[in-house]
Amino acid sequence: MDGIQIVIMVVMAVLGLAVGFFLGFYWKKSQVEKQTQEQNRLATGVIQQAEARAKEIEMRAKDEALKTLQAAEAENLRRHSELSKEEDRLQKRRTELDHRIERLDQREQVINKRQSALDKRSNEVEKMYSQHLAELQRIAQMSIEEARAELLTQAEKEARADMARIIRQIEAEAREEGENRARELVATAIQRVASDHVAEVTTSVVVLPNEEMKGRIVGRNGRNIRAFEQVAGVDVIVDDTPEAVTISCFDPVRREVGRRSLARLILDGRIHPTHIEKILNEEQKQIDREILEAGEEAAFDAGVAGLHIEVLRMMGRLKFRTSYGQNQLAHAVEVSKLAAVIAAELGANVEIAKAGAFLHDLGKAMDHNTEGTHALIGAEFAKRHGVHPKVVNAIAAHHHEVEQESVEAIIAEAADAISGARPGARREDLEKYIKRLRALEDLANSFKGVSQSYAIQAGREVRIIVRPEEVDDLAAIRLARDIAKNIEETMQYPGQIKVTIIRETRAVDFAK
Repeated sequence: MDGIQIVIMVVMAVLGLAVGFFLGFYWKKSQVEKQTQEQNRLATGVIQQAEARAKEIEMRAKDEALKTLQAAEAENLRRHSELSKEEDRLQKRRTELDHRIERLDQREQVINKRQSALDKRSNEVEKMYSQHLAELQRIAQMSIEEARAELLTQAEKEARADMARIIRQIEAEAREEGENRARELVATAIQRVASDHVAEVTTSVVVLPNEEMKGRIVGRNGRNIRAFEQVAGVDVIVDDTPEAVTISCFDPVRREVGRRSLARLILDGRIHPTHIEKILNEEQKQIDREILEAGEEAAFDAGVAGLHIEVLRMMGRLKFRTSYGQNQLAHAVEVSKLAAVIAAELGANVEIAKAGAFLHDLGKAMDHNTEGTHALIGAEFAKRHGVHPKVVNAIAAHHHEVEQESVEAIIAEAADAISGARPGARREDLEKYIKRLRALEDLANSFKGVSQSYAIQAGREVRIIVRPEEVDDLAAIRLARDIAKNIEETMQYPGQIKVTIIRETRAVDFAK
């Protein structure tokens, strides 16, 4: 019984499981069908919305297309209207051009008729001109070429006279304006530099305490003076000048060394060859130090920096050199200051102008033992020691031995002339002064057409009287320029020289 119950229970359990399985399957299937229906419903809604959206978009697109089509049709109508108007204007313009061409054709016919009449009249005029010209030649007894030559000669004379008058007028105006401006500029420069006096001339005379000292200087059989002259490189002149001997040498530095050494020997009293050589060596070293110090001090006073030590040492040697009584180192400093003022007024390079003016006479420190002019010697020395090329040109060109390449070179030359020509700057002896005046007059007399010449105002002006029958007004102007140029090229003089040409025509008759 128990086994049957167990079987029944098992069967019932299996049946329960089967029934539950089928019930679950059908419930699941119904759920899936519900979800499928729901999804189909949602998909149908989405499709309907998409179709409605597509229809809306299609309607909008149709509206836009319709508007665009309408706008295009309106634009086409507008353009068609404009083209019609333009065509009407062109047609009207074409009609006007046709009328104008017709009028031009008519005018051309009229002009052709007039041209024929003018040609006929021109032929008649030429025929009459030929007849009148032949009659004029017969009356004047002169051909056309001769009349033309006579007319040209007369016109040339009148043109030359007018040209000379205009040249004189322009030169007078330019000279007046230039002199006023230059005078103002030079006065300002000199006033700002304010050099009050000329430096003392280095003397070569040694004062002796008594006449007996001359014998001690000469020594037994002249051994002392020979030793001194040999070591110092100078000449000692012992003459009848009371209580004085003269040191002579072309080198101012050696002359100064000799003067100082002889003065020390006289004070010391021990004058013999050994002591002479010792004193000369000591003074030479002292002079060398003073030369360098003088060059550095002068460069500082002039405001010129960056110079090579050899250039400064060579500039320092100018302390012992003078020109017409003017100390050359002081002159260099003065010229540098003048050039700085002028360059500042003219807007030029002040540093280049100062350096060129300060070094312009550098060659004078070495021209006594070097062949060549002091300008070229100084320029070569400066170039060798790294001086700026424009400064080198200013040194070389301040006496026009080479061409001036910058306005600073011209300023340096002008400042040099101002420093040398200002009142009290230089002096020269009477013999040189007379020779310069005579040379000035001889130079003027050497030109053709000059009758007389006179150097006046201490040689700063030369007045030249010319023969009026040989020199006309235009030739007088050219003659003044030629003489001035010849003076610049052949003579040495401070400042400037004015050349005045005097042409005078006199008519003389006698009442009897």
